[in-house]
Amino acid sequence: MSSREKEIYLVLADGTVMKGKSFGACGDVVGEVVFTTGMTGYLETLTDPSYYGQIVVQTFPLIGNYGVIPADFESEKPQLSGYIVREWCDFPSNFRSEGNIDTLLKEHHIVGLYAIDTRALTRKLRSAGVMNGMITTSLADFEEKLAKIKAYRVENAVAAVTETAETVIKPEETAYRVALWDFGAKGNIIRELVKRGCEVVCVPADITADEIEALGVDGVVLSNGPGDPKENIGIITEIGRWTKKQIPTFGVCLGHQLLALSEGARTEKLKYGHRAANQPVREMTTGNILITSQNHGYTVISESLPDHAELVYENVNDSTCEGVAYRNFPGFSVQFHPEASAGPLDPCFLFDHFITMMDTGKGGKDNAAE
Repeated sequence: MSSREKEIYLVLADGTVMKGKSFGACGDVVGEVVFTTGMTGYLETLTDPSYYGQIVVQTFPLIGNYGVIPADFESEKPQLSGYIVREWCDFPSNFRSEGNIDTLLKEHHIVGLYAIDTRALTRKLRSAGVMNGMITTSLADFEEKLAKIKAYRVENAVAAVTETAETVIKPEETAYRVALWDFGAKGNIIRELVKRGCEVVCVPADITADEIEALGVDGVVLSNGPGDPKENIGIITEIGRWTKKQIPTFGVCLGHQLLALSEGARTEKLKYGHRAANQPVREMTTGNILITSQNHGYTVISESLPDHAELVYENVNDSTCEGVAYRNFPGFSVQFHPEASAGPLDPCFLFDHFITMMDTGKGGKDNAAE
């Protein structure tokens, strides 16, 4: 039997077993099983650090048809624990392609599972909620495997994906100096900042507020990233110290949650999260709708926001918090991805808003409520 025909299994924490076939690396892996509904952008999904510790299910039935394009990666390598698809394409057609996803997964030791009913699996996750699971080559020692699945937790996620050294990316002409506080940043955040004349200093997650101030930056972007935001106690403390310096601050995804926690708000885990390229978000003041790209399993509890914070965006589907503006310092944050990749470009203007904050007296309290 070829490796492509080898039968392997997905075991969920509730005891459900689904049989499929192997691609990518072969072996056993445990993770939090989540689904994403993007019709394109599988390369960005594979390389998004926010998927650390998770086994990702693609709901779109055919994955890999335009191959592997390293220029489209959001980080240097795949960051997820496992990958589940209905069907993968071994003969991609794209003039930019440099390979196929089976080879990519093998190179980076990512276990893959295909020929599974991803529709049925997604319906189960939507009904029961996100749950842990294991991709395994054997059902032997089933009870032992089930105990391991139930005990699994995504831990130390930010520390696992943050860059450990400071790096600088410069535009052709520098107008601003911005620190990107890296909790697992997607590459297109950097590209969008550089496009707007920002020299981007990528700094590791364990940096202090005083060390960032010493860099002489005009503003800070708090990046996306994986895991439970409440676990990052030291980072939350440093963000609280940072905002007191009154320098423009823009939080994205996990950065949005960490910023809210530093200001006294609370977060909670969603039943099955928002992982898609078509999430509708309402601007509270105008009623305008943005179509956004999202990837998160936690949300800021709107009712827990302090008096000096204003809810500015909410999710149309479930009314969860999607954006906050702060009045006590020049800052704002969004739960969705303004840099998209992959996804709609509706929210890209938020980078321009951040630039405006740096332009007008390096922010200022009045800008925070805009």
